[in-house]
Amino acid sequence: MDINTHWSEIRSVTRSALQSSLHCAIASIDSDGLPHNTPIGSLILNDDCSGYYFEQFTRGMPERFKTNKNVSILLVNSGLRYWVRSLLMGSFPKPGAIRLTGVVGERREATEQEKQRWLRRVSSLRWTKGHELLWSKMRYVRDIEFTGMETISAGSMTKNHWKA
Repeated sequence: MDINTHWSEIRSVTRSALQSSLHCAIASIDSDGLPHNTPIGSLILNDDCSGYYFEQFTRGMPERFKTNKNVSILLVNSGLRYWVRSLLMGSFPKPGAIRLTGVVGERREATEQEKQRWLRRVSSLRWTKGHELLWSKMRYVRDIEFTGMETISAGSMTKNHWKA
């Protein structure tokens, strides 16, 4: 499936997934060829089949990227309202999950624009103590160039999604 053709819809599914789940799962490969999943809440997609995430709390991922920069990202809309409505109707009104593949770049300092974009996303929580503890010092990012996507099928409940 052509990622460029569906990029707008991919961004929409990503937005819904991150709003409902507050994170995505990024799988990387260790030096023994074994996969490792890491929850990341700061994934941001750009307009051009690329994105970035803040590398703040990842311990092992940077080490794994020394030998293999390929990633697989699973995004799932886990909102209760979305699921109950879909189950009642017998169809998901829009795609609820996707798997993206890509290649990460080197760790770099985030631009001011990238920091502001992230802070806007979490601004509704700025009054909490956790906001300051977790997100006030987000400094480094890794770019991701997306190379592919895979739809997540739920049989007939997703049969009308991702038309070419």
